[in-house]
Amino acid sequence: MSTSGTDRLVGALADTERRRAFAAVQLGARTLDDVVTATGLPIDRAAKALGKLADAGIVVDDAGLCVPDGVFHDAARAALSRPGSDEHVALPAEQRRVMSAFVVDGRITQIPASRGKRLVILDWLAQDFELGRRYSEPAVNLIIGQRHPDTAALRRYLVDEGLLDREAGEYWRSGGSTG
Repeated sequence: MSTSGTDRLVGALADTERRRAFAAVQLGARTLDDVVTATGLPIDRAAKALGKLADAGIVVDDAGLCVPDGVFHDAARAALSRPGSDEHVALPAEQRRVMSAFVVDGRITQIPASRGKRLVILDWLAQDFELGRRYSEPAVNLIIGQRHPDTAALRRYLVDEGLLDREAGEYWRSGGSTG
């Protein structure tokens, strides 16, 4: 399945009724009537959902409705083989390796357990704060939240590592690289 096929698969499953019809087929519905019974959808909407799933290649009628073997495996392989832009290409090799492992599309996918790796991520995150500007805690949370949902942990790490200072409910950048 090509990259566009992967996108088609995801698009096909983005609709609630199509997901219900897909689930019914995956769980053994072999006919349109079986899908109607399993989902409670009116026949016209069940037929439309199955048509879209068939167009995407994730449901076929092979002597009865079924999900082709390997359809998701193929989609996953296609997605993994997409040539991606290296958003961290300008960094030194070690930082690039850490950033590539933990930051995708500007979002932290996981907070590293290793302090050394975490410092690379925290230094990058600290650059979101302007030098000399003071921030309220809600503003700090908003900035961090654009990168990762665990704002409390990252805010605490930034302060503990001396990248942000805090006093009387205000925060300011106190460390990290510039650039």
